[in-house]
Parts: sequence; C-alpha cells; structure tokens
Amino acid sequence: MIYPKMTESRMRLSLDGIWDFSLLSDEESQNLQAGKHIENALSMPVPSAYNDLYETRAFRDHMGDMVYQRTVHLTKQMLQERTMLYFESVTHRAAVYWNGTLLGTHKGGFLPFEFELNGTAVPGENLLTVVVNNVLDETTLPCGRIETREYPNLPPRTVNLPNFDYFNYSGILRPVCIYTTPKKHIRDITVSGHADKSFAWDIACDETSDVCIAVRDGEGNTVFKGTGRTGTAVLNGAKLWSPEHPHLYTLEVHAGDDVYSQTFGFRDIEIRGCRILLNGEPVYLKGFGKHEDAPVSGRGYNPAYYVKDIALMKWIGANSLRTSHYPYSETFLDLCDREGILVIDEAPAVGLHTGFTAVGLLGGTPNGTWKKLKTAEHHSEVLRDMVSRDKNHPCVIAWSVANEPASEEEGAREYFEPLMNQVRRQDPQHRPVTIVTYEGSSPKACKVAELCDFLVLNRYRGWYDTEGDLEAAGELLRTELEAFHRRCPDAPIMLGEYGADAIAGMHNTTPSLFSEEYQAQMLEKYGEIMDSLPFAAGEHAWNFADFATAENIKRVQGNKKGVFTRDRQPKLAAYVLRRRWKEKK
Repeated sequence: MIYPKMTESRMRLSLDGIWDFSLLSDEESQNLQAGKHIENALSMPVPSAYNDLYETRAFRDHMGDMVYQRTVHLTKQMLQERTMLYFESVTHRAAVYWNGTLLGTHKGGFLPFEFELNGTAVPGENLLTVVVNNVLDETTLPCGRIETREYPNLPPRTVNLPNFDYFNYSGILRPVCIYTTPKKHIRDITVSGHADKSFAWDIACDETSDVCIAVRDGEGNTVFKGTGRTGTAVLNGAKLWSPEHPHLYTLEVHAGDDVYSQTFGFRDIEIRGCRILLNGEPVYLKGFGKHEDAPVSGRGYNPAYYVKDIALMKWIGANSLRTSHYPYSETFLDLCDREGILVIDEAPAVGLHTGFTAVGLLGGTPNGTWKKLKTAEHHSEVLRDMVSRDKNHPCVIAWSVANEPASEEEGAREYFEPLMNQVRRQDPQHRPVTIVTYEGSSPKACKVAELCDFLVLNRYRGWYDTEGDLEAAGELLRTELEAFHRRCPDAPIMLGEYGADAIAGMHNTTPSLFSEEYQAQMLEKYGEIMDSLPFAAGEHAWNFADFATAENIKRVQGNKKGVFTRDRQPKLAAYVLRRRWKEKK
C-alpha cells in the first residue's frame, strides 16, 4: 500500500470535513442498520478525536462503539477505474459499510487501511458508515483492561482502564479519502539511498507492465533514468541526507499507464563501537519523546501543530524524537524528512505489563504478563504494516518494537525475539531495532537487552524515587547506566525518557517537586551524567509538551512533564536544554 496522492494517472478525493456522528449503546451496536441515516446526529469533524468536542464526562469517556456517517458523490468516470476508500487511521477498531454493505473491518488505531469500492459504489450519491470501537483489552495494542465495579444503590458499572499514561483519544483521527488508479497499477515502491551514493529500487506492480524510473533532485532536475522493476545504480553527485542538510530526491515510476513518485534520501545508519553512526560519523540523539496531542482535536491530525513542534525542536537544538507510543501521521514523517529530524519509529505496543495502572505507574497486579496477554499475532501484524508504511523515510533511523513492557518477567525474550527478527528481515535498510525498557527492567533483571541493537532506557530517578534528592538520583542513574554498559559493551545506550512534572508558573526559590525550577535542575543533572559517560549515545527528555491522560490524583489535568506547555509555551526547562543542546554536537 502506498500513500494516496494525485498524479497524472491517479485522482484523490478528500472526504475530510463535517460528518454525522453518534455514540452507540450496546443494544444499538448489535442492531446497527448501516444503510440508514443516523437520527439526531451530532456534527463531528473528520479527522479529529471525538472526545473533547462536546461536554459531559459520559461523552468524553464513552466506552464502546460510535458511528460516523456521510454521503459521498462519485462520478461514472471514477468508477471506470480501480476505486479505493482509504483511511489513514481509525482508533482502535473499524467496521466500514458502503450503502449498507460491509466492506470490511480493521483492528489497530495508528496505521492505514483501505477497501476497494468497485462493485459496491454507484454513480451519484452513496452512504458511507463507519462504526468505531475504542475498547482496549489484553488483545489490543495499546493494551487495557475491562473492569466491572459495584457501588451501593447503583447498577454495576463497566470501565475500560488503559495500561498507559496518556488519554485514550479515539475516533477517525487522520484523513480519509477516495483515490483511483488504473486497473493495472503500482502496488508498492521500495527505494533506499546510501552514503556511498548507491541506491536501489523495487517496484511491485503487474507483471505485464513495463517499468521506467527517473530520479529527480531537489530542484526537479532529472539526474538518473533506468528501467526494470528492480535495480541498483550509483549517483555520483548525490548529496547526503542529514539533520544539517536534509537533501531529498524523488523516484518517479512509470508502470504501464500508472505513474507515482516517492521521495527518499541518501544516508546510512549503523551501530559500531557503542556509537550510532550517521553516514559514518557519530551522532548524539538530542530530543524528545512526544505525543500527537493538542487542545480540542486531541490526538487528531493537526498539521499546524506538526509544523510548530518541529520549529520548536529546532529552536531548542534538538535533532531527534521517538514516536511515542505509536506510529505518527505520514504527514508528520514527511515533514521530518524535509526538516532533517531523526526518528525512532515506535509500534503502538505500550501497556504490555499487567502491573501497570491507568496512569502508567506500577500498582496493578503483575501475574504472568506473557501468559495473560494475547497480543503476539496482532503485534506481528502491526510491525509488518508499520515497516511497510515507513520503510522509505530517510528520517526513520531505527525501530522501537515496544515501550516499557514487562521485560523483566519470564517469557519476555520468547515473546520479543521473533518480533525483533521479523522487523530485521522485513526492513530493506536493516535499521537498528530496540525495545524501550523501564526502571523495573534493571541490568540484572532485564531479559531482552541482548536482543536490542542499542539500549533505550526510561529512567525517572529524582521523581518516582529519590524524590527531591537530585544528587542521589544522579549517582543511581550513573551506576545503572554503567552496569548496562558492562553487560552490553558494544551497544550504544541512550535515555528514552527522563523528566519531572512541572506546573507552569509554579516557582520556588528552593526548588521543590512540581516547580519549574525543580524540573529544570533535574534535566540539568541528567545532562551532567550523560556528558560524563563516553558510551552515552543520546537522550530524549520526557516530554516535549504537556499532554492529556486518564484522570488520577497523580496527574494535574494531564501529564505535566512537558518542557513546553500543552499550548507550546516554554517552561524554564526549555532554556536549560537549549543552552546545552545548542553547544553539544
């Protein structure tokens, strides 16, 4: 599957806009008549999360099904070609109906899927209905659990508790469109350029189609021409892609009557001597874990915030990010290609730990995570789709298979080893692969360290333990990182998360928890430790900006570990990082 866009042989019709919407009760879900118009519908923007657009707790926290609907007008000419209905993401499950006929279903909230409309669609007006389900359980990614609670004088209440520390925004989160292709069409494109100026292409298309390719530089000049579905060549004058100079090239493919173009870059990523190398030179990853999270639209597609966030990252001196904790929008990755941001691309495998509670903190009941969860097959499918979607992006320098799983429990290695090997086999560029681990997965307890090409550790010394004692926190951090280095001496080690909550505007002359001063001093202390360790390969502060979470007394209107507020204003910590990161190469 390749991203739908207009070319001389393809048409794209956006279905974004205001749709009809309704929350569904269990009874309505079972008796859905998808061929009829919704009665008493609410207006709902697509794309967007639905949760924050109308008031009441019952609306925001609805558990179960909801229905989106709109009419779509198609022309006879469109239906003479192969006509596809494309969703960039629907969170977390979707059942899609066209004129009352079920086209199909999809599970997984952060990657695209599509259905063919030929044979179902008619010229003129058509009715599109999408039933969305937002329930999280032991089979979904991310994970959650369902509990029934009883209270005096009240009927039982069923709640859905996420195993992670961000709000379960759901709905049709990213764009929807219809696109057309010739009957014989390009199905997929794989292209990669390397630091030695060589590049390779692989075109999936009908066997009877003749394939011609052309490579264009950033100014649109044709710098190479070739033929064949697969091939390799050398472009001697190629400019390398890097954060300082993110040069992009375009591979234009003609296969029979179909035409499509795919951007790519010339660059190499490798691990050598406990260093991450970009184009043969060590690179220190400076940046953030972040979320696709903004006021009103929640986790919905928001290109204005994408541009703002990258601009702020450059202002602060960052060069990288992790797509915590799910694959981000394709538009965002395109922007990272263009702006030179190094990306660790992460699967939505968070909450793989039966001991985690709804705010991502320990306190649940660990009871054999790898015996209880039933995610392995779905996890494999998600990784396959993520690598397939993102394989051509030069900004993507590594894959994260999961965030903070129960990697200290028996069964973790047996669960993850096949998944890690799957990613390595599928990725044509053989990027490094990792699992991001938490504090409970210590140098002695961790079962997966040797599976990882580089170690990414989330650590909160000075916040969730040794609160307020940054001197002790620093030495605990140093000791643990050195122990991991002794265990895996050839693996680069970086911090995937570190930070402290700070309420914007809360100040203390003697820094204390939740003050901007304490957050700033904690980031400063972690920076001192990382600068002193020769094997340290990078650091991603948690978090780029404040974000919404499930309600809990440990959270003050969400997680406040952002270096920026939710509306992207800087805290004191932003200036601490900016001073250090602008100087650190």
